Amino acid sequence: MDEKISLEAISLYGDAYAERVLKGFFESKEKISGSEILSLCNVQQVNLFVVRELFRAWKEEIKKLKSPYFDFENTGVKEALENFMGILSKNILIDRAHFAPLLKKASSHALMVIFDPYDFYSMIITGKNNKLEVDPFREEIKYLKINRAPLERMLQNLEAKGVKEISGNEAFAVLDQILEEVNFTPEDVDDYQAQFSAVLPLDPSRFYVQKTPEVPLPAPKEAKEVKEVAAVKEVKEVKPEAKPVAPQPKQEAKVNQQPVTINDKLRPPEKGTVADKFHKIAKIKDSLTINQKFMFTKVLFHGDFELFSKAIDRLDRMDSLDGALKYIDEEYADTWDRDSEEFHEFMELVEKRFA
Repeated sequence: MDEKISLEAISLYGDAYAERVLKGFFESKEKISGSEILSLCNVQQVNLFVVRELFRAWKEEIKKLKSPYFDFENTGVKEALENFMGILSKNILIDRAHFAPLLKKASSHALMVIFDPYDFYSMIITGKNNKLEVDPFREEIKYLKINRAPLERMLQNLEAKGVKEISGNEAFAVLDQILEEVNFTPEDVDDYQAQFSAVLPLDPSRFYVQKTPEVPLPAPKEAKEVKEVAAVKEVKEVKPEAKPVAPQPKQEAKVNQQPVTINDKLRPPEKGTVADKFHKIAKIKDSLTINQKFMFTKVLFHGDFELFSKAIDRLDRMDSLDGALKYIDEEYADTWDRDSEEFHEFMELVEKRFA
């Protein structure tokens, strides 16, 4: 995991690509129709995601139709609204100002499903409330044409069991099992790169950024002692003009006799270091991307997703970094590869939790 996808870079290119498309279309027209949307971009997935956004907008409008005088839950009323939606879908007409944000969002999501499918899956199956509702999920898949197979298999799995709603973590576990079963490999990006580049040159390497440099670990105890001795010596060389400097209590002698643990090696640096720039996170569980869940489960928890989930829940319930480090040291010191990228990325999240 030396590199990771930059969602910001994807968004920036998506906006620029959308602006180029908008400029080309609206130079000669004031509004765009539904049929024109379906053939607007040379990347068909972008067009489909625009239609998806319009469908979502319609769903939100329907939710607002409530009245103490009329029964909107009546079967006949629902059927009439669906027919009305069918008529509206044939009479789409949008000006540039209202169409631009739809196209920019659709472009970014198309890039995600091509270059970062795992995080796209995470966004779809966890949603805003960390839960997956089968009916909306079914509608989402209708507009997905790229890297669709795992989500389609997942839907079939849930429908076969009669599931209507599950939590985001349960959905992830189901998807993880499916990905293992089908040995999923994302589609090749070369053709899509060429399609996007036909409108605006695309260099996929710009979507990948080097992993954040590791936070320097505290210096070994011996080095710390040398610094303390030098500091004491420097104080002694200054001629006191007032009260003599009080002797410093000896705190390191016993510590040096203790074995070095994960707790010692991974304690956050002193203030003023890179750690100060960390953004504190409320819960590790809520900040994980689906790619991180895959990697941590496979590398650190030997493929046991239940064990991984329990560890995250335990860490999120703790109230101090010392307690978290002690727990990790006691439970996983003998099984985790402390030189691995996954280990350092996991510990970085733990530090952010208690920053």
